[in-house]
Amino acid sequence: MSVKLAKYEVKMEHLQTLNQEQNAKLAKYEVRIEELQTKMEQMQTHDQAQASELKSLKTWTNVTENQVESLRRDRAVGQVAFSASLLESGAATCGPFNAHTTLVFKHVVSNIGKAYSPHTGFFTAPVRGAYHFEFYILVLGGSDASRVGLVKNGEHIFNAGEHQTNGFGNAANGVTLLLEAGDVVFLRLWQNNVIYDDQIHYSSFSGHLLFPM
Repeated sequence: MSVKLAKYEVKMEHLQTLNQEQNAKLAKYEVRIEELQTKMEQMQTHDQAQASELKSLKTWTNVTENQVESLRRDRAVGQVAFSASLLESGAATCGPFNAHTTLVFKHVVSNIGKAYSPHTGFFTAPVRGAYHFEFYILVLGGSDASRVGLVKNGEHIFNAGEHQTNGFGNAANGVTLLLEAGDVVFLRLWQNNVIYDDQIHYSSFSGHLLFPM
């Protein structure tokens, strides 16, 4: 009986030793797992930081590109200006007509931005902004009176007029307008009035963009 008890005690000691060894291994594995989890969390945090930094960099790059594009666009649309006189060549009195008539200034001196059409006489605003226009007219003395109006989208804005009994008479006017993109500005000769021009280019129409808005 004592021999059997001794064998059981040896087995118990052996089992306890194995259990302790397994517990030690398990503890090592748990430590290793914790280390791996910590490393993974650090890597994830690092990846998140990199992702956040990359996202911020992309956002900054996009903002910078948008600013550059905006500056380029503003510079492009800011280059709008034209000047033209009434007759391309020769000398003539235009009018009188029995209705208001759009004046087409055909001798183009400058047309930066191509906003003015020498075929229609229309200036079409390419962008919303403040624009300045000037117009000059000449009339021969003894002929009919000259009245020319500046028109925005069919609405009369300003007028210039002159009537001389002899010699030459001239008149001028100017205006600054807030225009939306696509707004049209032109000059029209009033009904039963005349305007004169020749190779010296007395009668003219000019305009330019002051600044976009």
